[in-house]
Amino acid sequence: MKLIIAIVNNEDSAVVSAALTREHFTVTKLSTTGGFLMVGNTTFLIGAQDEDVPRVKDIINRFSQTRTHTPSTTDSFGRGFSEGAMQTPVTVGGATVFVLNVDSMDKY
Repeated sequence: MKLIIAIVNNEDSAVVSAALTREHFTVTKLSTTGGFLMVGNTTFLIGAQDEDVPRVKDIINRFSQTRTHTPSTTDSFGRGFSEGAMQTPVTVGGATVFVLNVDSMDKY
């Protein structure tokens, strides 16, 4: 058994969640914030059998899109970025996926 942790942009989270539950995967959603741009994300916790991992990753990949974001000067929160650096577009979105082995899982 595996625990899949997927960090997805908030703009894609509803579609990703719907696609996963439509395929009968159990999904727990956590609201999270990225550390660099301070942009909202959704972190999904998904339990899956080993053979289902490729299917879960495919669903997340299909419904997670990248987009360009130009951070405002308030996004730095005092980190000392110069004004010019803050106007540089950055690619955000997509998904970051971790797959972890699970020794045991109990449901009560």
